[in-house]
Amino acid sequence: MLIGAMLAPVVYIIIGGFRTNAQITTDPAGWPNPWNVNNYLDVLGGEVFWREVINSTVVATSTTAGVVTLGLMTSFILARYRFRGRGAMYSLFAAGLMFPLTVAITPLYILVKTVGLMNTLPGVILPQIGFAIPMTIIILVPFLRAIPDEIQEAAAIDGCGRLGFFWRMVLPLSMPGVITVAILTFIASWNSYLLPLFILNRETTFTLPLGVQAFASQYSVDTAKVLAFTSLSMVPALVFFSLFQRRIVGGLTGAVKG
Repeated sequence: MLIGAMLAPVVYIIIGGFRTNAQITTDPAGWPNPWNVNNYLDVLGGEVFWREVINSTVVATSTTAGVVTLGLMTSFILARYRFRGRGAMYSLFAAGLMFPLTVAITPLYILVKTVGLMNTLPGVILPQIGFAIPMTIIILVPFLRAIPDEIQEAAAIDGCGRLGFFWRMVLPLSMPGVITVAILTFIASWNSYLLPLFILNRETTFTLPLGVQAFASQYSVDTAKVLAFTSLSMVPALVFFSLFQRRIVGGLTGAVKG
């Protein structure tokens, strides 16, 4: 029942895109009769939707790459090497989980504007990387700590340096955690709305969440087309999550065990 309640709005939006405005007005909860694909074809045939898809893809992919790269390297140091202040550094990253992006949105806006990144995709990508790093470290550190020291010692005896050990041993063994972090980061970045709303003011730089709002405002009287646009904007994240949900659960389970 709970799953049905959660999926009902999504199903309604998708089916609503196959209806006409007259059908929605006459029977808001009815089935399309007949089914109308023109709304979806109009959206897919427009330049705006694909431009926003490209923008969202660039932002999500770049954010994911930055988070995985920086998070994995930082987690490797915190998990495999002992130095003064290591515990305090780890606690600092853990404390970062208590400060969501919404709390710092005003300082972020001022900072991005000061450095001249307003209305640019890097102005969204860089803050997203910074705020995703704490979660990444919390997930990856247990994976890296679980790697036996004997493996590192054997690699050193065979002449494998620290970088070689990192690329040849650490990365493959921590791949479940890396994949989990990448998936969570990609989905969060793809669905991000608040930060792009503050940073992006030009339609040419809009990501899909902003594009849905702009499209709904522009075609406020065309409810069916708005539902079609919203449905198409949800499809990539839904498909991505559906394909990799088992890896997310497996990765988080491994992090808890570690």
